[in-house]
Amino acid sequence: MAENSTPSASGFILKEPRLSPDFPYRVCRDFWFSDGNVTLCAGNFAFKVHRGQLERHADIFQTMLSIPQPDDTGCIIRLCDSPTDVYHLLRALYDGLYFRRPFVQDFPFLASVLRMSCKYFICIPRKQCLERLQSYFPITLSEWDRRERMSLSPNGHYDPRHEIPSPIHVINLARELNVGSVLPAAFYDLARYGTSKTASGTEPLAHLILEASSENSPTSPSPSPSPSSPPSPSSSPQTADGDSTPVMLSHGDLVVTFRGREALQRSVATFLDAQVKNRSTAEGCAGGQACRDAFYFITLNTLRSVGGIAAGRDGDPLFTLGQMIDIKCREEFIPAVHAGRQAIWDQIPEWFGLEPYDTLRARDEELNERDNTYP
Repeated sequence: MAENSTPSASGFILKEPRLSPDFPYRVCRDFWFSDGNVTLCAGNFAFKVHRGQLERHADIFQTMLSIPQPDDTGCIIRLCDSPTDVYHLLRALYDGLYFRRPFVQDFPFLASVLRMSCKYFICIPRKQCLERLQSYFPITLSEWDRRERMSLSPNGHYDPRHEIPSPIHVINLARELNVGSVLPAAFYDLARYGTSKTASGTEPLAHLILEASSENSPTSPSPSPSPSSPPSPSSSPQTADGDSTPVMLSHGDLVVTFRGREALQRSVATFLDAQVKNRSTAEGCAGGQACRDAFYFITLNTLRSVGGIAAGRDGDPLFTLGQMIDIKCREEFIPAVHAGRQAIWDQIPEWFGLEPYDTLRARDEELNERDNTYP
């Protein structure tokens, strides 16, 4: 089969397959193999890949490919998926999954692979994506504390959005794919921020532009300045022009976030009343008034953080309680602080209308086991 090819502005090569003069698809250079024996079509793009590679990772493709097709059409599978998702899945299957820091740059890649691996029962990529996502939105307090330390720059500046994607994106993805184990941490992360910022949504994800300009066609490809640099999950993707509409939570999840925030506020107020408000200094304390002042400011700053006056990390009850251990009388106070933080963490799923951590984790693990036994 003879083919003409020129690079496209999106990093894809538009080829002119000679199989049919009216070939209706644009062809991806990265995944149009001369020895390929199956064509995947998604949107207006085509990918010529290897049947064995698909069947090796997902039995469901074996079922698809067993359906007889007319001799003159070749082996074609038409997918109801976004071309970008198909592209990212093929990158994962052929090149492996490699994530870098900052993770926020690779989140669009992960989202595509997780979406496709859930849909087509592809166990290993799904497990790898889920483990990566869980490392930033964990189910244990110790892992959460590790994630928070990782979000600090060398000079101590806290900037989680440089390293970690917006929890709005994570919540929407988890709801779409029924991945419940990341939801408690994602909702808690979001509840730390002001109500107006939460309700206003977040910026759309950067994504690869797969479609060429309108004047391009399969029989009239257009040039690109860099045919040697196809897009990849490890490169900085381009965003679609004019795509600046904020990504929002559903109304139901927005209500869940605000209700969870209220529950967090009540829990911290209860802790303050029980452990801080009227706390006296420890026996033998040499700090005297300095320690009494410290307890006062602990109460004041914590109420500011959970009452909406402060936001971000200053509005984070777990962080605020954690700072209480750096005061006079800390040896006596540390156990109460640790117990208070753990109590807050343990109640997060309930406050956000979710099942317990163990149930959420078991369900995600069960899906991985089910993938191993398809069909």
